[in-house]
Amino acid sequence: MAGGGGGGDGEPEFQIAPMIDVLLVLLIFFMSITSAQVLEIDKDIKLPVAADAKKKDNKNAMFETAINVRWIAAKQQSVIKLDNRELDNEQIVETLTNLKNNNPTYRVIIRGDRDVPAVEIQKVMALIAQSGIDDISFSALNNDT
Repeated sequence: MAGGGGGGDGEPEFQIAPMIDVLLVLLIFFMSITSAQVLEIDKDIKLPVAADAKKKDNKNAMFETAINVRWIAAKQQSVIKLDNRELDNEQIVETLTNLKNNNPTYRVIIRGDRDVPAVEIQKVMALIAQSGIDDISFSALNNDT
């Protein structure tokens, strides 16, 4: 007599459309996070090999940035990129200082080409120190692939 909605036999129907919507939102979310981190990596850099290199933990990945240091052998000079942008030294210090002021636990990962002289890496470390960031890591491979 009085209907409760749904099918005639009283069994609830499973709604699949909302589940698909949620899955698509999650897919877009994870794709946007992954692509943002991949953009920071310069594919032209050949990282040095460190046999005892350890895989980093990704728990603070949103509070870090990568500085890519590529060596151009023909010109005998290095190219420094922060967030995939080639900036001069003052702009790098200013950007890193702003990031450090927003989050005191901010860290920087130096991705230096294996051919970059140590003096160039020291210059990058000095820029990072000028910005007040004291948490620095170096990116390396644990085997030569």
